[in-house]
Amino acid sequence: MPELPEVEATRQSFADKIAGSTVLCVRTGKPLRWPLACAPARLVGRQVLGVRRRGKYLLIDLDQGLLLVHLGMSGSLGFALHLPEPGPHDHFQIVTTRGTLRLHDPRRFGCVVYAESEASETVRKLLGKLGVEPLTDDFCASRFHAGLRRRQTAIKQVLLAGDLVVGVGNIYASEALFLAGIRPTVRAAKLSLPRATRLHAAIRDVLGRALAGGGSTLRNFSNANGESGHFQLEAMVYAREGQPCRVCAAPIRALRQGQRSSFYCPQCQKA
Repeated sequence: MPELPEVEATRQSFADKIAGSTVLCVRTGKPLRWPLACAPARLVGRQVLGVRRRGKYLLIDLDQGLLLVHLGMSGSLGFALHLPEPGPHDHFQIVTTRGTLRLHDPRRFGCVVYAESEASETVRKLLGKLGVEPLTDDFCASRFHAGLRRRQTAIKQVLLAGDLVVGVGNIYASEALFLAGIRPTVRAAKLSLPRATRLHAAIRDVLGRALAGGGSTLRNFSNANGESGHFQLEAMVYAREGQPCRVCAAPIRALRQGQRSSFYCPQCQKA
């Protein structure tokens, strides 16, 4: 699933190009996770003001309303002045005066949803419970620790939940926990302030480096220019089960947590 670095890399790859354009037509394909919530023709003639990100959602601001875009499990956006004819897995596209934005999503777990404003019930439902953005000044170590103290579940599950800090998905949670020396099964409430502070710094470090590398391409992710990410090449533990730790040479282990695989080093992450 595209995580925060991939979504932000996607945003950066087309936001400046589409800003200021006017919508000429909208095409929808097979149904996505949620319906568009308006007739496609209603978007024609509207101006694209800009593109923001909140967690794993892209927010395309229009002069009237906004579109919320989620890439789901396997989705990607493409943007170009001219694109080939839509294929069987191209389920949504907007043709503008500056190019065409298209959602390619083989598994159709993504979505494009229209909302009249950020105050709408739709936006509150999708974004209202998201935690703080980890790459902003609002992500404070002491408040992060205070939030962890209220959670009795495993730290990996707390990070994935997204209501304390948003966007730390499976890949980057495993990597941040390794960098902080914390095993993914440790109860969040047990982390001391120094350990929580190390994890806070590790989250920012890992996500920052992943964004600089264009995200991670494990299967088919690419940004709106068709460029793949490279962070997976420097992963310390993710998807490296049985391989030697890059620090201590102990075999990397894997376990299942909440239907997701967690990877860790038993020596570098003893507790």
